[in-house]
Amino acid sequence: MPRLLVRRPSPRLAEGELTHIERVPVDAELAQHQWDSYVDVFRRRGWEVVEVDPADEHADGVFIEDAVVMFGDLAVLTSPGAESRRGEIASARSALEGAGIPYRAIELPGTLDGGDVLKIGRTVYVGRTLRTNDEGIAQLRDLLSPRGWSVVAVPVSKVLHLKSGVTALPDGTVVGFEPLVDDPGAYPDFLAVPEEHGTAVVVLDDATVLMSADAPETAELYRSRGLEVITTPITEFEKLEGCVTCLSVRVRDE
Repeated sequence: MPRLLVRRPSPRLAEGELTHIERVPVDAELAQHQWDSYVDVFRRRGWEVVEVDPADEHADGVFIEDAVVMFGDLAVLTSPGAESRRGEIASARSALEGAGIPYRAIELPGTLDGGDVLKIGRTVYVGRTLRTNDEGIAQLRDLLSPRGWSVVAVPVSKVLHLKSGVTALPDGTVVGFEPLVDDPGAYPDFLAVPEEHGTAVVVLDDATVLMSADAPETAELYRSRGLEVITTPITEFEKLEGCVTCLSVRVRDE
């Protein structure tokens, strides 16, 4: 059974870090409702939900994917680029240990946010951003190369994280809203989508993706390619540069 690591939103969610968009009011009650609905999508499809201990003092703690990235059956604990987020790692480490998931860690001065990591097959694209530096990428490459993964660094300057700009469909096609993608040519197969919030998909299986409810034209584009598309509203997290990918860590059966 696949497992889903999640962390409930902090009451301080509205104070989360922002880099590329203006701050607007966040409705904490609505955010909790949207988070519950998001988690229920996975629960209804048979995923075991594992809640990481709350980190109410960390406004961005709900974005758990920034703290942990899975590579097969190995987890990598990250080294957040924002100093305010480094306190999130201890509880993420405890969750991995409690779940019996083996892990390795990126260490300072290397920095790496999970939102900067996009896996397609055995290729790992890593965004060079304000949150992820060359030393962090080098440490990740040292961890993964012996395990048969290829790490490719790509430039990211228009959005917070690599996966704020691009993700991938089940067939490996990279999708993104072209005005926010630094170099579409960095990917062997790139598909431009018509809406900013259509760039992020979570692959549930070979024929199904989960995405924001705020991109109906993009959802129809994906359906035209033969995919089942499940949508869920995440407006309050999008106000904080979040998306469907960063709200969970997917631990899949290997």
